[in-house]
Amino acid sequence: MAAICVHRTPFAASKPQPPHGGPRPSPPSTVGSPRWIRRSYCSHVARWWSAAERRSRKEEDWPYLSAIGKAADPDGGAVQENGLLDPTLLAIGRTQNLGDDSVGEQKTEELAGVLEEEETNGDDSVSASRTVLDSSVEVSDSSTVPDCIVEETKAEKEVLMSSSALDVEEEEETDEQEQTQTRVTRTIVFVSAEAAPYSKTGGLGDVCGSLPISLAARGHRVMVVSPRYLNGVSNKNFANAMILESASRFCALEENMKFLFIMSTEQVFVDHPSYHRAGNPYGDSNGAFGDNQFRFTILCYAACEAPLVLPLGGYTYGEKSLFIVNDWHASLVAVLLAAKYRPYGVYKDARSILVIHNLAHQGVEPATTYEYMGLPPEWYGALEWIFPTWARKHALDKGEAVNLLKGAIVTADRIVTVSQGYSWEITTPEGGHGLNELLNSRKFVLNGITNGIDTNEWNPTSDKHIPFHYSVDDLSGKAQCKAALQKELGLPIRPDCPLIGFIGRLDYQKGTDVIRSALHELLQDDIQFIMLGSGNPETEDWMRWVESTNREKFRGWVGFNVPVSHRITAGCDILLMPSRYEPCGLNQLYAMRYGTVPVVNCTGGLRDTVENFDPFATDSSGQGTGWRFSPLSKESMLLKLRVAIQTYREHKASWEGLMKRGMSKDFSWDSAAIQYERIFDWTFVDPPYIR
Repeated sequence: MAAICVHRTPFAASKPQPPHGGPRPSPPSTVGSPRWIRRSYCSHVARWWSAAERRSRKEEDWPYLSAIGKAADPDGGAVQENGLLDPTLLAIGRTQNLGDDSVGEQKTEELAGVLEEEETNGDDSVSASRTVLDSSVEVSDSSTVPDCIVEETKAEKEVLMSSSALDVEEEEETDEQEQTQTRVTRTIVFVSAEAAPYSKTGGLGDVCGSLPISLAARGHRVMVVSPRYLNGVSNKNFANAMILESASRFCALEENMKFLFIMSTEQVFVDHPSYHRAGNPYGDSNGAFGDNQFRFTILCYAACEAPLVLPLGGYTYGEKSLFIVNDWHASLVAVLLAAKYRPYGVYKDARSILVIHNLAHQGVEPATTYEYMGLPPEWYGALEWIFPTWARKHALDKGEAVNLLKGAIVTADRIVTVSQGYSWEITTPEGGHGLNELLNSRKFVLNGITNGIDTNEWNPTSDKHIPFHYSVDDLSGKAQCKAALQKELGLPIRPDCPLIGFIGRLDYQKGTDVIRSALHELLQDDIQFIMLGSGNPETEDWMRWVESTNREKFRGWVGFNVPVSHRITAGCDILLMPSRYEPCGLNQLYAMRYGTVPVVNCTGGLRDTVENFDPFATDSSGQGTGWRFSPLSKESMLLKLRVAIQTYREHKASWEGLMKRGMSKDFSWDSAAIQYERIFDWTFVDPPYIR
């Protein structure tokens, strides 16, 4: 069973050549493979035909691909018949849509050319008249011309110049209006393993839940494609949705498809039994799911088909779509566009942008799994990955693997990271995780854009999770939030005691080992410390032990709780983030918005967003929004923490300045959306990277 659910949430050529590596021998037979693999999306015997392939085949070759969708009237009315997946209808519809689009674009270009010519001619004539006027006045000699003529000439000049000034003002207003009206709007398809609020484990879900809404608000048509996870969580998000049912066939299986509609920005959910499991989207308490490559390959194939077959709002997105593929889970989309669609003339005008949220996760699997991804054998080189000798498990291990993220790096039209600092770090041996040389080869299309935050959810003036509200103009509520947090966690209520917080996963990346090594010495000072997170079981047990031995100073909350994270962000004075690497980081942005001063390791997005405090600036309260320390060590972290603690106790004016400057920063998605639009324009300037 595979299905697609669609939500509309409030808000609305020539055959390509493999970029790396030559032709490879045909993959081995699937005989003896696990059942779920033999039944998967592609093999040499039974393949998932893409829309491009279906268009190229005769009718008698694909009778089983025809499907009729039943669209349930949201008002409970009659059922509408839709040939959603019928290749003939798709071919006709695409031809008509492309024809209409091309005609519209041609007319627009012709009209723009005429207007431009008229404006140019008009400007020349005005300039010429002004030149003649000026020259005539300059050569005129008042001593030889009668006074009445001189006065009349001056009057004419003043009238003409004043009218010219008015013309210039009108032209400027017209240019501004035309710029607003002619701003390019695009059809954008986000592909992601997470999309808040439907699924979220970290920053990826936040980005794909907020950025599409900001782009839609700026006039773009935006679709978000993600899995529909059903793991016991309430299904209320899908209530009152319009359902379309249809059938498709791949791998000798009849698959039912469901399309659910909720008004405004389109949310498309791919439904498959492999998504219906307990745990998070990627694994459970036993570790990562063993078939994650299979699960997210289904997502990528569905994402490529959705713009062609889903008539959202009455018409499809079409072939000139811009795919935003997020991390390795969606990376196969960029490869599919080049290897399975453009050879058939489909998506020849589409583009893809790879957004790297965390380079450490690359989707590396054994090389034998390549044959089950449905790609031509000659494209193996695009995904080929060889582990270094030291990383191989035994003497017979050749280190051969496939790397999905690498496939997107060598096929996507542009690459974006979630901060400017991280875009540089991934090109270094220390931060490149083995892909630094490849990323260096594409650094001319590599950009960094700092993530934004949902300023409606994270707003100290209206946050429903905190007991008291406050603003940059009235900070009294923050002290009340601190006292309420101390009371909730059973700590002594002490306004004068610095309250330090940590929120995040308990793993090596987040630097929890550095906290463990420094906490005993830190607790010798008169401070209170709160940790919220889950992850490494050993670190969780350590948190429980420290709490039992330091009841007056330490609290450890094992697990993750959204309301508690809001209250910690609002109630703490200092937020500690000793991350080894942080592509962007959101907690420091939340902290500054709530007047909590961050102390962070100088890496990635933390370096970009936290301005180091300078107490000797001309302003009496100094400059900066927090403290950065480097290198990542116990000593350097303790040094900056002690400086922050001393500033909190002894320099109240400077501390208040730190709080207010952080709260005044603009971390909304609107500014990030403008930067993404610039990347979109650059993407369409050049032809597709792989043609």
